[in-house]
Amino acid sequence: MHPCDLAPAHIRAIAPYPPGKPISELAREMGLAEADIVKLASNENPLGPSPRARAAMAAGLDEVALYPDGNGFELKFALSNRLGVGIDGIVLGNGSNDVLELAARALLAPGTSAVYSEHAFAVYPLATQAAGARGIAVPARDWGHDLAAMGAAIRDDTRVVFLANPNNPTGTLLESGELHAFLTALPSRVAAVLDEAYGEFLDPARRAPSVDWLAEFPNLILTRTFSKAYGLAGLRVGYALAQPDLADLLNRVRQPFNVNSLALAAAAAALGDEEFLARAKAVNDAGMAQLLDGCRRLGLGHIPSFGNFVCIEVGKDAAATAKIFQALLRKGVIVRPVGNYGLPTYLRVSIGLPEQNTRFLAALGEILERP
Repeated sequence: MHPCDLAPAHIRAIAPYPPGKPISELAREMGLAEADIVKLASNENPLGPSPRARAAMAAGLDEVALYPDGNGFELKFALSNRLGVGIDGIVLGNGSNDVLELAARALLAPGTSAVYSEHAFAVYPLATQAAGARGIAVPARDWGHDLAAMGAAIRDDTRVVFLANPNNPTGTLLESGELHAFLTALPSRVAAVLDEAYGEFLDPARRAPSVDWLAEFPNLILTRTFSKAYGLAGLRVGYALAQPDLADLLNRVRQPFNVNSLALAAAAAALGDEEFLARAKAVNDAGMAQLLDGCRRLGLGHIPSFGNFVCIEVGKDAAATAKIFQALLRKGVIVRPVGNYGLPTYLRVSIGLPEQNTRFLAALGEILERP
């Protein structure tokens, strides 16, 4: 018998997360020059890292032969000062993907369940399945979370409910009042993991006071990332905020050096670069308006989004959408199909720089004009 045959059935049943296609891979496949390819597939910041983050990385190169600070004190200290939380309530991760998995590993086990919304981030079911727990996917309402239905879906064995605000891949947003009401009604034995990976793209008036809620809800875990608005996707650094006892539980299953030294330095520097963050949001706001205007001109529907991406309905069925996706690739434009999220007629398009958005819209227009 082979070792694979003896692996747990829930591990063997996992379908790995499909990442966005890299520029280098498309260049090889299509014989294109990498410089001629536009990637709008993975919700990255088209501005790249902030100048302060670049400087911090350069300054840290001489120390890459040393292990990083396993406790991440400098970054935790910066987060503590910025957010007004205690250092003992911060958990660092190799991207927020890592802290989502830490929450699942610490709180889920065979015989338990987790609740999440249809069309939600693929890592929620993957992390649940990897822990041997049962996933309960709740049908969406208007492409987003149906909080009443999610509350009703909670069972005696439920230990975690995953919420994303804004949601990925649909970009929908829960209003603060309804989210607070959901947390208030949630059984105290169920941890609420509130994923705020795209929160920096929201107008201040739309941002939930979620950090303040930590004192009110001992079962709340916030997860955030430096991969999106801060432009550090390649460094993989995220964090969770929770009350100290819950943070301690996540830290017990965390690898001791899960965030590398350059990522720690860059994230701490980026956190203080408010000018860059404001510029990133301004570019995103303008780019979103540009794409939505293009959708109107092309007669295409979309899902209203509060992130740095938008799902555009391009085909009448899955086959037509796949053809359009492949045609875009041949033109050197990478976007993201979301059929695996239950959205077979949509393509998710990240907001790029003005010229990248123009390139995408022009390519899409040419494809749609074909007989």
